[in-house]
Amino acid sequence: MPTDVEEWKEEVYGTEIRDHMERFAEEGWDAIPDDEHDAWFERFKWYGLYHQRAGQESYFMMRIGPPAGILEPGQLRKIGEIAKEYSTGPAENPVFGNGWADYSTRQAIQLHWINIEDVPDIWDELEEVGLTTLQACGDSWRNIVGCPVAGKDKHEHVDAIDTIHELNDTFKGNSEYSNLPRKWKVSVTGCQEGCGQGDINDLAYEPATKEIDGEEVEGYNVRVGGGLARNEPRLARDIDVFVTPEQASAVAGGMSALFRDYGDRENRYNARIKFLVDEWGTEKMRDVLQEEYVDFELHTAGEDYREEYSYNAGVDHGHADHVGVHEQADGNYYVGLDVLVGRMGADDVIELADLADEYGSGEARVTQRQNIILTDIPEENLDDLLDEPLLEDYSPDPHPFQRGSIACTGTEFCSLSIVETKNRQVRYSRWLKDNVDLPDDIEDFHIHLSGCTASCAQPQIADISLRGMKTRKDGEPVEALDIGLGGGLGENPEFASWVAERIPADEVPGAIENLVESFKDLREDGETFREFVVDRDDEELADLIEPEETSYDDPFMHNTKRTWYPYADEDDMDASPAPTAPEDEPTPADD
Repeated sequence: MPTDVEEWKEEVYGTEIRDHMERFAEEGWDAIPDDEHDAWFERFKWYGLYHQRAGQESYFMMRIGPPAGILEPGQLRKIGEIAKEYSTGPAENPVFGNGWADYSTRQAIQLHWINIEDVPDIWDELEEVGLTTLQACGDSWRNIVGCPVAGKDKHEHVDAIDTIHELNDTFKGNSEYSNLPRKWKVSVTGCQEGCGQGDINDLAYEPATKEIDGEEVEGYNVRVGGGLARNEPRLARDIDVFVTPEQASAVAGGMSALFRDYGDRENRYNARIKFLVDEWGTEKMRDVLQEEYVDFELHTAGEDYREEYSYNAGVDHGHADHVGVHEQADGNYYVGLDVLVGRMGADDVIELADLADEYGSGEARVTQRQNIILTDIPEENLDDLLDEPLLEDYSPDPHPFQRGSIACTGTEFCSLSIVETKNRQVRYSRWLKDNVDLPDDIEDFHIHLSGCTASCAQPQIADISLRGMKTRKDGEPVEALDIGLGGGLGENPEFASWVAERIPADEVPGAIENLVESFKDLREDGETFREFVVDRDDEELADLIEPEETSYDDPFMHNTKRTWYPYADEDDMDASPAPTAPEDEPTPADD
């Protein structure tokens, strides 16, 4: 039997949802029937709107999905202006204040505390500058990710930017592909360093060369069925297909149509292409793609560049991210800025847009590590840009513990999360920076904190992986984290091994400190942290962790899931002011 979601989509889905959302906006929050909330909130996702968690009724998260995170001149400023005007709520975050933008691990931008009444006005403002929330969520083609400096990178073998734009223009809003069994995540990488993280996507285009008719052609090898969600991570698998840039759209459309037609619509847990690859195998995937969905002869796979991949690869060459000052192919520079846990205040977003205009082309790009890049900086402008006071807060040369910090939304807004995340990871990184010394040759150290097993912070591909749990300490329920080690991508990608479970959150910094000290004492000359972990079994690694209390203090040890807002003064659900009107005033009671 089809799931409830499939029945809801059968009634209303795709572009027709917009008319209903505009009607609800005009009539107000109360116009959404109470007994239809689940159905409408599921549909709203197609237009980039997620309802926030219990206690925050009437508030939504809005996601804006620029392809490959590319923000053209004027777009970053508009996001800051919208965040300042519309993305404020009835409570203030103690670290970030009120009104900010979150850069996501899929190169999107997320705004919180959005009211349905404001959505049409926000859409109008976004569309004026060429931005959209279309299919930023929902069972459809999501935001296409890739190397955030595609088209500008010195190490690019194929210009992925053209492919990314073609796929975005072809499949966003396309009714043929608007209702898939679940989300469809696509990565396109043109550079030799693997920046698109293709291994964790449903469909991955990775740079390769192939001799065709006696001529060496640059294009993409195709991998299918990667993903991190729940407790079923998979690496994308090679289906022995090479596509030229001209064939990329046809093959991508064929593969997503295959998923549309054969994906599981009776069990949403199994409704991902990774499970279909498990069931069919790669040979059958290729055969069905060829026989039913592509009208030309598929090429066999070409020669790839995976042995050169360095992005989040735990190696001592290339780059693990795009932070810092880097020369572009055209002789200008891009400057990657560290945005701790991806959150930037609205005023800072606007000021950064000013800097992009003053020193570069006005363009900015969001990375999969929750950071942001300013592009097209002439060499003569670099020193003045680097001297700007804003770069003291968003540094191009951050400490490794802050450079490598990623966190998901957590219990602040997410109904799935078990623990508080963003404020906690900020506190972790600052304490580690002040109290723990990494070896001098370690510039990148990735710590990812995810509030649950949905893996939005991509914890399985970090040096140290943290995953939200609960436990008891001194007889009291407290927030806790599982600790995993050794994840990363590159030539030989590996998922983290979960070696310690349910560590009280205030003992995790001590565990990391002890682990780093052991790493310094026991490592071979030049050994990377990932090599150190791979050489040891889980039992030995668990012994090296040694959780303990330190000077670190955690104000979020209580169950933040059970308060309407983790940072509110009133520590219970009944204190919630929601539902409210756009002015953050409670909505009138029904007559």
